Amino acid sequence: MSGRLTVVTYTGRRSGRSFSTPVAYQRAADVVTITVAMPERKLWWRNFTGEGWQIALDLDGSDRTGHGVARVDGKGRVTITVRLDEPPAANGR
Repeated sequence: MSGRLTVVTYTGRRSGRSFSTPVAYQRAADVVTITVAMPERKLWWRNFTGEGWQIALDLDGSDRTGHGVARVDGKGRVTITVRLDEPPAANGR
């Protein structure tokens, strides 16, 4: 997947611990798409199955939050679609 790199941060559903992991992503307006490389070797993306889960990421130097939902296609590829929350108002506006 071509695109930018960032670090996503999330809270594990079962452990309640905070985790961070680097990912490649693509962005279109308020939607970020993360393609999980080698998903069969990783567990972190499973926090976003079903109804999804909250996620935070650094985009262009700003911390952003959103709701990520993981989808597994027929070939076992995993994509997480993140719908970004509204950015916080700058300077109290």
